[in-house]
Amino acid sequence: MRVAHALQQNAMLSITNDAVKEHLYCWEGRDRLGRTLRGQIMSPEPSHVEVQLRRQGVYLTSVRRHRAAGPFAWQRRDLAVFTRQLATMSLAGVPLLQSLDLIGRGLKHSALAVVLQQVRQDVATGQQLSAAMRQHPGVFSPLYCGLLDVGESAGVMDQTLERLALHEEKALALRSQLRSALLYPAAVLAVAVTVVALILIVVVPTFEDVFASFGAELPPMTRMVLSLSAFMAQWWWVLLGAVFAAGFGARAAVRRSERLQGAADAAVLALPGVGALMGRVLVARWTRTLSTLLGAGVPLVDALARVAGAAGNRVFSQATRQVQRAVSSGQRISRALAGARIFPAMVVQMAAIGEESGSLDQMLGKTADFFEAEVDARVKGLASLLEPLMIVILGLLIGGIVVALYLPIFQLGAIA
Repeated sequence: MRVAHALQQNAMLSITNDAVKEHLYCWEGRDRLGRTLRGQIMSPEPSHVEVQLRRQGVYLTSVRRHRAAGPFAWQRRDLAVFTRQLATMSLAGVPLLQSLDLIGRGLKHSALAVVLQQVRQDVATGQQLSAAMRQHPGVFSPLYCGLLDVGESAGVMDQTLERLALHEEKALALRSQLRSALLYPAAVLAVAVTVVALILIVVVPTFEDVFASFGAELPPMTRMVLSLSAFMAQWWWVLLGAVFAAGFGARAAVRRSERLQGAADAAVLALPGVGALMGRVLVARWTRTLSTLLGAGVPLVDALARVAGAAGNRVFSQATRQVQRAVSSGQRISRALAGARIFPAMVVQMAAIGEESGSLDQMLGKTADFFEAEVDARVKGLASLLEPLMIVILGLLIGGIVVALYLPIFQLGAIA
């Protein structure tokens, strides 16, 4: 009953905490004896900093957000490293407070070290680890805290931490694969746009005086390039501002509207090439998360509710909630997955095998391994395909401008 109650509570928290982000704040204050104290703390906003310090008997005098990037920035891999270290120490029998101390010392240049210091203080006062971590939703997700809560309630904390470490490492590897697939074409596209803009704004105007001395009509292609150059030279700042405004405006609109979020997620899955890759990434994440939850002893219906909140795509979230409703009404999960019409046939088949053999978590784990390997192969194939394609596109853009600029000179030489 306690586990079920904790899962229901965490399911509600996952709705409200997903959008919460914590930042590092540097504060200065005084204790009850008037002594000046300084420190750093992770919190969603300055008002929360004041509340947290007031509970510790510190009266805040100043607070500012730490804006330094680089080595002190929060990074996702720090969480994976922390979870693996904590799992190793737990299996070795190291006390929890000592483990948090040792790991925190090794993360001196990470914002996670500040969070761990606060978590250790809360645990030292008698709180459970999951409850202490739940106060930092920007770092520890509801899924993360929920699994720890289940492990603490069942007395299998070391096994739960091992599963969590594996889950975080797989998620990090999957994220790195997707990032590497999209980073190269994005970088080449940015370079192409920058080079073309510089040619139009800086290089092309120098040819205008040369063409004026010809006294002859210029080819249509050359006139088009000159007109585009004149427009860019005069209005480049307007175009740049419009691009940034459109990007930030679209992002803000999507964040405010659930309908737009669903449409954007569906559009990503419909993109040629990239959509298929994203679909495989989401399926790998979905099966890995559900396998981790089931392996930790979470009931299937509750696990599906938690996966829906951590799917990362509203199309998959809606399909997961549909599967959850079907399973809660007594339907087999394999049939429910087939009815959702978004999961590949392999997921349905492996779920059916897992149901029959009583090893659904293991079958889903093997399915996640398969799709992660497929994502890796697709990323390598996409990179090998995009590299020559981007070079061709960049060559056509720059080559077209060069041909347009030298075409009048070639025609003049032919006439002469």
